[in-house]
Amino acid sequence: MSTKRIVTEFPHAVTVTEHLWIPLSDGTRLAARLWLPDDAERQPVPAILEYIPYRKRDGTRTRDEPMHGFFAGNGYAVVRVDMRGSGESDGLLADEYLLQEQDDALEVIQWITEQPWCSGNVGMMGKSWGGFNGLQVAARRPAALKAIITVCSTDDRYRDDIHYKGGCLLNDNLWWGGIMLAYQSRPSDPALVGDSWYKDWLNRLENMPFFPALWMEHPLRDAYWQHGSVCEDWSAIQCPVMAIGGWADAYSNAVFRLMDNLQVPRRAILGPWAHIYPQDGTPEPAIGFLQEAVRWWDHWLKGADNGAMEGPMIQTWLQDSQPPSAMRPVSRGKWVGFDRGTASNINHSPRWLTRGQLNTQPDADAGVINICSPQNHGLMAGEWMGAGVPGEMPPDQRVDDGMAEIFDGEPLAEPLTIFGFPEFTVELSSDKPAAMLYVRLSDVAPDGSVNRVTHGWLNLSHLQGHDKCVPLIPGQKVKVPVQLDGIAHRFATGHRMRISLATTFWPMIWPMAEAATLTLDLHSAQLSLPVCEQPVSIAGPIKEPQSAPLTPQTVLSPGRVDRNITYDFLTDTWTSVTNGVGGVFGEGVYRFDDIDTTVDHNLRRELTVSNSDPLSARYLLTQTMKMGREGWWMEAEITLELRSDLTHFIISGDMVVSLNGEEEFTKYWHERIAR
Repeated sequence: MSTKRIVTEFPHAVTVTEHLWIPLSDGTRLAARLWLPDDAERQPVPAILEYIPYRKRDGTRTRDEPMHGFFAGNGYAVVRVDMRGSGESDGLLADEYLLQEQDDALEVIQWITEQPWCSGNVGMMGKSWGGFNGLQVAARRPAALKAIITVCSTDDRYRDDIHYKGGCLLNDNLWWGGIMLAYQSRPSDPALVGDSWYKDWLNRLENMPFFPALWMEHPLRDAYWQHGSVCEDWSAIQCPVMAIGGWADAYSNAVFRLMDNLQVPRRAILGPWAHIYPQDGTPEPAIGFLQEAVRWWDHWLKGADNGAMEGPMIQTWLQDSQPPSAMRPVSRGKWVGFDRGTASNINHSPRWLTRGQLNTQPDADAGVINICSPQNHGLMAGEWMGAGVPGEMPPDQRVDDGMAEIFDGEPLAEPLTIFGFPEFTVELSSDKPAAMLYVRLSDVAPDGSVNRVTHGWLNLSHLQGHDKCVPLIPGQKVKVPVQLDGIAHRFATGHRMRISLATTFWPMIWPMAEAATLTLDLHSAQLSLPVCEQPVSIAGPIKEPQSAPLTPQTVLSPGRVDRNITYDFLTDTWTSVTNGVGGVFGEGVYRFDDIDTTVDHNLRRELTVSNSDPLSARYLLTQTMKMGREGWWMEAEITLELRSDLTHFIISGDMVVSLNGEEEFTKYWHERIAR
């Protein structure tokens, strides 16, 4: 069954096929949408593949129409495929980035090349999951895959994904696991697949993995995470790569490593944006990403001599000093260019810590300090992964700095630009076998306001590598390196640099089992800054975002994301609440008009901790996912809770799924996972 729509605003008129099947060798069928230039049957064109589990029918539709319609209108066949076990595709989705996922992609690429409308050349692109598997499939070297674009992704699944960072459990692991449960609770659309939808839906619900627990069972960088991490073998990728990242996103570090380590033609754009495609970039400025992508595809898939590889390897938005704000819609700065992630014009300039100061010279009498931060340090962190939603940026850091040890530099006599990874090293000892060290680099304005520039942290039982846990010996001194996230930032004249040190970071990171006191030898404490003396200004990417016509839809009620923090004086307890009403990302309740399908997704996060007890930490996540049309309404109510004791995480949950108001399915989970 298929539905077609004609778009004529571009050089090529386009036919959209709403639904088609791609058969695999084991009998599984993958569901796809196809955007096809009308003359492609007579004059075959290259194809662009996007391959993700987020439902082509009613998931990414808002984004797909203007983006893929743009590519098709410029002479490309675009195939948007739901992975096995997602959307209308057959089968079950067992986990992220499985070998089966890659194998299926190879068959999809082969199928595309066999179609009469395909010239034989294929490109692959995607954001987040689609950016990950674009790199992973490229490493499998299908002959037809000539180039990829990877957006907001990583080369290392343990180091930089939503589950762990610095060897610590990210609380977004539960958030993302919960969202995956909601996404996967939705049935295939009977308008496309017929009467089989109901049986397949119940089978999918019954066999759905408990995603957050699945990931928590691998607290070390073992073979589970090594699989799908292309940094394990850079040489496996042999096609050209364009990598896109944003400073408000959580995946920008990988862009540096991809540019430094790949040995293929490559380019990168790092903007100020969150975890979104940069034609919709927030904070602004957005860019004409779709035009940039067409230029890339034209060069590598059509052989156009269009200068796509001219200019600096990395085009990056150099952020200026600016007031801190959780509601920053625009980033101040300019476009600059670098030839590599660790550029040749970078000078690693040291700073030393002593008695509350950040100095350009070491101090032999720097002394020793003890740090044991209250559990609520980090309340002003903002989101780990920005999604372009108001309120998610880190606000003024003075509140968190009041619960940290801070070290300030002198007011700068001239601007200072950094590009790359700052690194902090220190020798310390702990009074507990498990502890973490958090490091924040901030820009302090003359009025005292504090804007976080970058930060990083490390689980100190991972000093011998993230593949092993080696408890600290209380009282024994160890050397600790903490790499901060990569950044491009220009400190203004008169501003100060600040380093803040702490032993906690709630609610972004789950607390250690015990409150550790760290004893730091400040004589050994050093911050290495990647200073760029003369950043090269460039015109930057195409500035005007363009797209094909937007998806026909009606917003039935506006959405919002409420954020608040409360303090209970009687129990010394802090509670952080984020409540997405009428849309997880504030998108509202909306109806896709052309398929008469309404989507309503609400999610509330409540994270509570008492300053005196790390074992008091509690994370409660509740959400509802409702979708359908008259006579066909499904609703899933999902509750997840995470707690811990000295030795284990305790994670529980329940899911109640209804059809037209009648309960159809219930599932419960309760697991203890060694920490």
